[in-house]
Amino acid sequence: MAVFPLLLQEACGPGPGTLGFSSSMEDGPERPPGSAAPRELTQNPLKKIWMPCKNGLPEKHIFQRKVCMTNCPTVIVTVGLPARGKTYISKKLTRYLNWIGVPTREFNVGQYRRECVKIYKNFEFFRPDNEEGLKIRKQCASAALNDVQQYLTKEGGQVAVFDATNTTRERRDIIVQFAEQNGFKVFFVELVCEDPDVIAENIVQVKLGSPDYTHCNSDEAVEDFMKRIKCYENSYQTLDEVLDRELSYIKIIDVGSRYLVNRVLDHVQSRIVYYLMNIHITPRSIYLCRHGESELNLKGRIGGDSGLSSRGKEFAKCLRCFIEEQNISDLKVWTSQMKRTIQTAESLHVPYEQWKALNEIDAGVCEEMMYEEIQEHYPLEFALRDQDKYRYRYPKGESYEDLVQRLEPVIMELERQENVLVICHQAVMRCLLAYFLDKSAGLHHSLELHEVLVIYMFSGFLKRTVCTMQPQMLHNRPWVCLN
Repeated sequence: MAVFPLLLQEACGPGPGTLGFSSSMEDGPERPPGSAAPRELTQNPLKKIWMPCKNGLPEKHIFQRKVCMTNCPTVIVTVGLPARGKTYISKKLTRYLNWIGVPTREFNVGQYRRECVKIYKNFEFFRPDNEEGLKIRKQCASAALNDVQQYLTKEGGQVAVFDATNTTRERRDIIVQFAEQNGFKVFFVELVCEDPDVIAENIVQVKLGSPDYTHCNSDEAVEDFMKRIKCYENSYQTLDEVLDRELSYIKIIDVGSRYLVNRVLDHVQSRIVYYLMNIHITPRSIYLCRHGESELNLKGRIGGDSGLSSRGKEFAKCLRCFIEEQNISDLKVWTSQMKRTIQTAESLHVPYEQWKALNEIDAGVCEEMMYEEIQEHYPLEFALRDQDKYRYRYPKGESYEDLVQRLEPVIMELERQENVLVICHQAVMRCLLAYFLDKSAGLHHSLELHEVLVIYMFSGFLKRTVCTMQPQMLHNRPWVCLN
């Protein structure tokens, strides 16, 4: 029996682009009288997933077989007691996946609860015998899952991060069933920590700033939150190597001291595991700056591999003084393989490493040209670049999208390291900042020469400071919370 595809506007409903049957021979042979109609196939236009469809709906037995398509969306589900860093991990994962081009959104059930219950009273709300509180929490989780379903099926999402405690096997089974019914994959991320110092620091640094505790002092907040944790401990069921052997998950133990990984199913889950095994929460500073002014900068030309101008050499000397004032004995220095970054680093009189991945974006045939010349000689290319600067690729060169992929190993190493100075280029620095500041690459944001941007990272928070070449000109920027 012939099978014909039915392309619909939505996964399971009628729409344009439908291919049907006709008695016309040019559309195919007629179906013999009385023969059964061939089973229709439905294509999800976003994910390119085909599934049998009956009466406009996917056949239920398909999901009962637990068939998992390679490209189907993924739901990342956090597991763990309060104050273990679930929201911190959720935000970092969301930031990373979006940065590498995987559309991702975080769904924090705690936020749904705050919107439902406007005023938080105390830990009694989380007691397992509080029927009203339990009902509200279930409603909030259900509302979040509904939004997950909407995002992954209607809004083009590829990954949803479902951020909640999910401490019982019953709750996790509900999520797995929800995923199977919608054709999603599930990947659990459990955070286990028994170190009282880490837990206490997380409560003080993060939870005390929560909207739940805006109207009480710190001692009262800590006491209440510790009691909230107790409400979860008795019913907590950790992911088990035997009972949960069919699930896909990573268990992060004591802030990365140990890891347990089980049944990684696809490329996205592999990247999630790789990323989570590289990050840490040790306080550190990352210094980002462009090279000193180059000879081609003076001429207004892009790219190339020229050396430093006299002003560029002056900046390199000032950079050495600035770094010495920071008094960081273990500072690592990274440069690209281009002359202008290497010459800037040489003035520091410290060891440095050259990264090809840090080279400036390749402008292809436009290398060493002025923008006015590009507009004159390649007007179409100039216009295309203005339309979509992120995806535009120079002829025989690179796009910002290419650059992000090239820089992923650099991001991984920056997450693994402690204090690092990166001497790079404007396009490279834009992409790195897009990651750290959780921005869609601020491609139109100008990064001046002869400035150092310092990113202080600690307990999931980030503070950035811009230092100009003149020591007396120091501009502090606002705090940015990443947790």
